[in-house]
Amino acid sequence: MSKQAILFLADESCDFTVVRALRSAGHDVKAIVEECPGAPDEKVMRIGIEEGRILLTEDKDFGRMAFAGAGGSTGVIFIRFPTQARSALPETILSFVNQVGDKLRGAFAVVEPGRMRLTSIPER
Repeated sequence: MSKQAILFLADESCDFTVVRALRSAGHDVKAIVEECPGAPDEKVMRIGIEEGRILLTEDKDFGRMAFAGAGGSTGVIFIRFPTQARSALPETILSFVNQVGDKLRGAFAVVEPGRMRLTSIPER
């Protein structure tokens, strides 16, 4: 379990309750909606890579970009939570981050209600 703050970048698709929960826990979370709303996915991914931030998203296109894109990724947490489970979302993400910590670096994580998995992203 990692107690060290992790740098995150929240895509516009990321539920803002996740941003607030991670910030409250001491993590550095940059939110695209606050910094550069409407930024294309490629720019969002580039910011994450340049700043060494783990991307938080609910947009499956980032999975394709992480694995097939030319630039790779610092790491991605892909959130898949249906409407009826949203109330548990912030606590679930915070718990997941606390469990895996630094293993998020260079990984693609999928977080669903009751299921979390981590896959390494090949280096470019």
